[in-house]
Formats: sequence, structure tokens, C-alpha cells
Amino acid sequence: MQIIAMLTMLIDHVGLIFFPGELAWRYVGRIAFPIYCYALAQGYIHTSSRPRYLRRLLVIAVLAQIPYNLAIHPGGWNVVFTLLISALVLALLDKLPNLWAGIPVVVVAVLLMDALPLDYNAYGLLLVLIFRYTRSYVLVLAHLALNVFYLFYYNWLVQMASIIPTLLIALTPSFWVLLEKKRLPRWVWWCFYPAHLAILALVKFLFFKEWVFIEWRSLFSV
Repeated sequence: MQIIAMLTMLIDHVGLIFFPGELAWRYVGRIAFPIYCYALAQGYIHTSSRPRYLRRLLVIAVLAQIPYNLAIHPGGWNVVFTLLISALVLALLDKLPNLWAGIPVVVVAVLLMDALPLDYNAYGLLLVLIFRYTRSYVLVLAHLALNVFYLFYYNWLVQMASIIPTLLIALTPSFWVLLEKKRLPRWVWWCFYPAHLAILALVKFLFFKEWVFIEWRSLFSV
């Protein structure tokens, strides 16, 4: 599972940086994000210490930020911040008496995440919530509905391919359990995101022979 997520994310970012006109790279890359959202939901449920889990996400997000700006988006926040906010929303929902009481929390979080220059914006939160609170065919239908909504309102055609890993997770759980048993060392899983961005930023500089200036003002605009 972890290897699939990392490899498809790497393919996505290589295509985005070096082959922006070739969508095949991006379609393969859509496999990665649902796996990370699923991993976040599972990690949040099964972690022995949620405060440590949240702190770890924060550290990874901070370490990845400058490499992300240099490699991918000079004026945006990397996807680990999206996952961190999603985990914080899960923590808030767990403190409420029922899920209905959490609707205002989710609405405020969606508006905030769409206002901030976050990678995947509120889509990331909504997908995490789908993985946290739905199962089987409902999970697939909810993810499909989310993709269709973003297709019509944001023209995210390439995002439709992200349903593939969700189909495997929801409809072939025994296969996915087998994949989950084959785990990498934790430090590899934690370090891969900032490390691969740093390497891509260096290769991008060497390839294009021009430096990227971080758009600090955009990072803090709402």
C-alpha cells in the first residue's frame, strides 16, 4: 500500500513538473491521494497517541513546505497541511455527541480550506470523512459523487481516476489487508514526501536553470 502510494505520487509530480502537457502521468498520480486519505483515517483510528500523531503530521508538513513551494507550487500549502486539518476535524467530531452536531464544524472547515491555498482544498477533507465514516458500496458511491461534483463545478476530469484505489479498498478488503501487511520502515513512510519534493526541486533547478521564488504573500492570503 505504502509503496503504491509513494510511487504513484512520484509519477504524478514528475509529470506535473517535467511533462505538464502529458495527462497520462496525472491519471496515474490520482491513485496516490485516496490511499493517503485512507491511511490517515486508519492511522487516526489506530494510533496509540493522537496528539503525537497530529504533531508528526505537523512536523512533516513544515519540513515539506519549502520543497513543495520550490518544486510544485510557489504560492500554496502542501497536502500534508490538508491532511493535518482533516485529522483535526476528525478529533473535533469525536468530541461531539453525534455526527449531526458535527455538520457546522465540517461546513466551517470546508469554507476555510477552500479559502486557503491548500493542495486539494476541501476535497481532501471530504474524502477523509468518506473513508472514516462509510464502508463498502456506500464508500464507493460517496467518493464517486464527490468526484462528479468536482468534475462539474471545478472541471476536475483527471480526478475521476481516483476512484480506482477506493474500489479496491471497499470491494476487495482481503486483498487490501494483504497489501497493508507489507509495510516499509516508518521513517521511510514519514520522510518520503518532503525528501522527494526536495530532490525534485533540485532536479527542476538543474533542468530549467532558473530559481523559483516563493510567493509568501499568497501563502497567507484568505
